Amino acid sequence: MNNRIQELAAQIRALEKELREEIQRIRIQTYEIRDRGVVFSETVLREHKAQMEHLLHYLSEARLKHILTAPFVWLCLIPACMLDLSVTLYQAICFPLYGIPRVRRSDYIVIDRHFLAYLNIIEKMNCFYCSYFNGLMAYATEIAGRTEQYWCPIKHARHLKTMHSRYGKFVDYGDGKAYREKAEDLRKDFNDTE
Repeated sequence: MNNRIQELAAQIRALEKELREEIQRIRIQTYEIRDRGVVFSETVLREHKAQMEHLLHYLSEARLKHILTAPFVWLCLIPACMLDLSVTLYQAICFPLYGIPRVRRSDYIVIDRHFLAYLNIIEKMNCFYCSYFNGLMAYATEIAGRTEQYWCPIKHARHLKTMHSRYGKFVDYGDGKAYREKAEDLRKDFNDTE
């Protein structure tokens, strides 16, 4: 594998770690996580409640296009739940057989915006939807990435808009020799997952 790519991937991981640490530092100053809940100080909680847009006002100000498209947005929840069930069962059955470490669903699907007192019930439902759906896509992408690393760890010839977390380990497109030499080792190279 190209050393420059490995260096860049290591730099990205270091920056992601630094970003998580900075977010954590800010979080400690603003709120506290206790027993899967989020606790704000009384002062912040009062400020949040004062900032909440009441439901009747929120609905009266809603744009017609948002009201008309809401059923189509929420309809996507059905296939999303099916995807969630499918990939969860898939990894529960196949990953242990392949020796691939399981992806922790709770690392990707984080539902916590309902603790924000400045959101009304509709905004909380919308935040639930977005948190679930985007978390699910990240969860499924990580499962798919680990699967791809096991079965076909070859980079694409074409440019990808985004890459999953495993892609940097793949052999270069067209390098059959590297694929034959490294494929078996790549199937076991998950030491960096936790």
